[in-house]
Amino acid sequence: MVFPIKEKIKNLNVVIGCPIGCRYCYARNNCRRFHITDDFSKPQFFENKLRLFETKEPKVFLLTGMSDFAYWQEEWIQKVFEKAALTPHNQYLFLTKRPERLHIQTQLDNLWFGVTVTCAAEKERIEILRRNVKAKHYHVTFEPLSDGVGEVDFTGIDWAGIGTETGNCRGKISTKKEWADSLCMQANARGVPVFMKEALEGIVLTDEMIQKFPKEFAL
Repeated sequence: MVFPIKEKIKNLNVVIGCPIGCRYCYARNNCRRFHITDDFSKPQFFENKLRLFETKEPKVFLLTGMSDFAYWQEEWIQKVFEKAALTPHNQYLFLTKRPERLHIQTQLDNLWFGVTVTCAAEKERIEILRRNVKAKHYHVTFEPLSDGVGEVDFTGIDWAGIGTETGNCRGKISTKKEWADSLCMQANARGVPVFMKEALEGIVLTDEMIQKFPKEFAL
């Protein structure tokens, strides 16, 4: 059975907005549709949502489902890190497409910093992340995978996600099975757990779908 990742990892959008303007951005469309903010290109911090970190049971939260971590203000980052330190039973994930903008150093065990890589030309983001962010955990999301990425250095990477573009956006590119298979084989060789997003079902046979989480997620 294939599990939607949203059933295991909860979106908690403490920041909404991103100036990058990706063609396939679902967050921008949702923001406009539901009138969440006046201007999606200008990130806004919703500090009141930090109270949702206070859970009884351990949770895994993606905090950048509607933003890019590289465009968070320093004050926001500090407040989120402080709250994360007070809730060590939870795990917190951050994603960016612009790791060159980051300068982070933390020893917190429950913070996970990742980059989005969609093609071979973006592969350098992984090394830039490792160089600019000094932390306990790193992850990579290959989504929407629009090309063969080639050889990847998974050194220090604790988790990898793979997905294809969804929706009906003009210019949509579907992931090819061999692109996903290559990443899986490389990650497996380094002992990195891989989670294939449910949208890959049909591109990858159901019995070949890999959906693994890091042991720290306890999922």
